[in-house]
Amino acid sequence: MKYPIGIQNFGEIRRDGYVYVDKTALMWKMVDEGKYYFLSRPRRFGKSLLLSTLEAFFQGERELFRGLAVERLETEWVKHPILHLDLNSREYKDESSLAAELNRHLEGWEKKYGDEFKDRELEERFIHVIEKAYEQTGKRVVILVDEYDKPLLQAIGNEPLQTAYRNKLKAFYSVLKTLDAKIRFAFLTGVTKFGKVSVFSDLNNLIDLSLDHRYSAVCGMTEQELHTYFDESIAALAEANNMTKEECYERLRRDFDGYHFSKYAKEGMYNPFSVLNTLSSQVFNDYWFETGTPSFLVHQLKKTCYPLENMTTEELSTDTLNSIDIMDENPLPLLYQSGYLTLKSYDERFDAYTLGFPNREVEQGFIKYLLPFYTPKTDRKSTFSIARFVKDVEMGDAEGFMHRLQDFFADGDYQVVGNTEKYFQNTLYVFFRLLGFYVNVERCTSNGRIDVLIQTPDYIYILELKINQTAAAALQQIEDKGYALPFASDPRQLFKIGINFSTETKLIDDWRIA
Repeated sequence: MKYPIGIQNFGEIRRDGYVYVDKTALMWKMVDEGKYYFLSRPRRFGKSLLLSTLEAFFQGERELFRGLAVERLETEWVKHPILHLDLNSREYKDESSLAAELNRHLEGWEKKYGDEFKDRELEERFIHVIEKAYEQTGKRVVILVDEYDKPLLQAIGNEPLQTAYRNKLKAFYSVLKTLDAKIRFAFLTGVTKFGKVSVFSDLNNLIDLSLDHRYSAVCGMTEQELHTYFDESIAALAEANNMTKEECYERLRRDFDGYHFSKYAKEGMYNPFSVLNTLSSQVFNDYWFETGTPSFLVHQLKKTCYPLENMTTEELSTDTLNSIDIMDENPLPLLYQSGYLTLKSYDERFDAYTLGFPNREVEQGFIKYLLPFYTPKTDRKSTFSIARFVKDVEMGDAEGFMHRLQDFFADGDYQVVGNTEKYFQNTLYVFFRLLGFYVNVERCTSNGRIDVLIQTPDYIYILELKINQTAAAALQQIEDKGYALPFASDPRQLFKIGINFSTETKLIDDWRIA
């Protein structure tokens, strides 16, 4: 089996014999029932391949679709003029870089359809190209835009530049509404959805498929598709890793499944990039995460001084979830639309979503990525400290791991802005969340519940955390609240640890162990 890793061209996949997970029934439904669409999905989730499939369909390349679902559905196979705008291939440093990229595409289209308006504004040239393509072919035009938001994402943190990008793109995309009669179909994709008051304010006829349950499987892989297309490959993967096939399916599910793109979705979606890489190499790894995490995600978390423990408990309305225009107040919509969080539950009464990490690859990768930003250590030292910390926990060396925890705050290079108390809480959240991948850690933050509970086969640790108080007061709360009572008959050795953090020294200045 040939795996199309990094190949986003539908024609190449079909002609060269790569495996293709058939999404053409959903594609045809989209084309048959509507005209203007927008879809946001995380990076490397198949958006570009979907656009390429649409392009081949509207070019009337019937031979490429032999044996696929759309072959039974489509009867006309009409060839349309296609304008494909891909904004993913450039680094946007200033206004001129966006203008240059739009101009590059316009020049290509103008060579084919005429350049009488080449000295006009970009949007005027776009109008002219669409009109000339329609006149010369007698067919309405198809417009495909890939990664419409790339310039905007690269300008996060630079509001004047982002405003300039929004204004330019808004004028450019508004052409779609102006020339409605000459357009057959338009499809825009991106990682995020900027609010309708900005880029898409003039496109009120744009159908957003991002949370539409009918199209939740249009990108990515379902459990059934995994069985249908890759069962033999998964058997080989299992053999290579000394697992049963059932264990292999469970490992794939744990590592790469769990994305939900609708409040009604009962089944999760697999990350196709990670699945294909795993099947090809026969090695489990964090393939999607290792292709790069944008630094602006951490920038927004730090800028808002966001309490990290709220990432998986805060409720968001549909309007909030659908736009990242509030990212200077709340970074969660940005994390959701970028693929680091996904839908976990929906409260229909209050129209409220709760988010969570989709799978182990994303959760562990993201927590590891956050660690150096929320501790004064370098990444290498932090990773080393975690490893030694885990060994201390597993050996019952409570005093040893408390010294290591204190070391996390001992350097003077504090990278996190905002109040020191929130810094301490966020650091401990990242630390214990990462620790939970190696030992069983349950971290609770509500009043009257254990701050941190760590369990190994031989030991139990109950940690109570205080700020600007005393370790004695923390230890006394463990006694007063009876946190150890549920483990009274447990044969494992139990440690009760009170910890105090000083906002003046930015250190753990005291702890007591019982």
